[in-house]
Amino acid sequence: MIQSMTGYGKAEALLEGGKLTVEFRSVNGKNAEISIKTSLLPKDKEMPLRRRIADRLQRGTIDMFLTWEANISGSSKTVNRALALDYYRQISALAQEVGAPDPRESEPNYLLATLLRMPDVIDAAKRDVITEDNWPLVEKAIDRALDAICDYRAREGEALYKDVTSRVKGIMALEDEVEALEGERIEAVRSRLRKALEELEQKCEAERFEQEMVFYLEKLDINEEKVRLRQHCRYFMDTIASEAYPGKKLGFIIQEMGREINTTGSKANHAGIQKLVVRMKDELEKVREQSLNIL
Repeated sequence: MIQSMTGYGKAEALLEGGKLTVEFRSVNGKNAEISIKTSLLPKDKEMPLRRRIADRLQRGTIDMFLTWEANISGSSKTVNRALALDYYRQISALAQEVGAPDPRESEPNYLLATLLRMPDVIDAAKRDVITEDNWPLVEKAIDRALDAICDYRAREGEALYKDVTSRVKGIMALEDEVEALEGERIEAVRSRLRKALEELEQKCEAERFEQEMVFYLEKLDINEEKVRLRQHCRYFMDTIASEAYPGKKLGFIIQEMGREINTTGSKANHAGIQKLVVRMKDELEKVREQSLNIL
């Protein structure tokens, strides 16, 4: 079954001193565009991790997040007093310069909370979060998060499969309606030609007229387009059912389907067939939009 490129997965690892959360988010993309948004990951782990993510997720715009939540009761968090006091002095000087009230007198509790949120005032020793000793636990959490996003993608893929295959079947049904109008189309062309001759007050031998009709209808013949469109539709159905990652190939097949539908429309010369062609184009465009998210 196909997978969507849209997905989300999350897992946690309980390490000494706190909890590490691993998150993956992905949307559609032409290749595996991986962005690791964290400063916690050791540099020597990044390239092997990128290869692991690419092997599991194959394609898409993929974001990975690592967040650390230290134990409150632990010793992993300390207050950088010198930095907090420096921030305070700068805030007080700025308040005096602009004529604002002394922050100590107006809202001291709010000032303290603000200082504690300033960059690097709370030192959580992030450089020591992931070590060689706890890396196996981190790896297991990463694998669980990858499993979760793959499950999400598979569920989305089921919905995509049902949608695009139903629309391709709809295109094939519309093509059957086009074929049913073929006899009417030929007779309509014949009638228009006869009427044109009558308006010009020209006489034409029956044999010559039939020869011209054959020549004219050959230019408007859409039999090849019908055959190729059905072949492309069947190829689409076979590909999406049999290949694990058919997204790129389906895009090429859709291009060929669109070419045959457009040619049918340009040769149609019949209002009923033109309407069916418009409906086929509408269905194909929806298939195209959905296929962009198929892995």
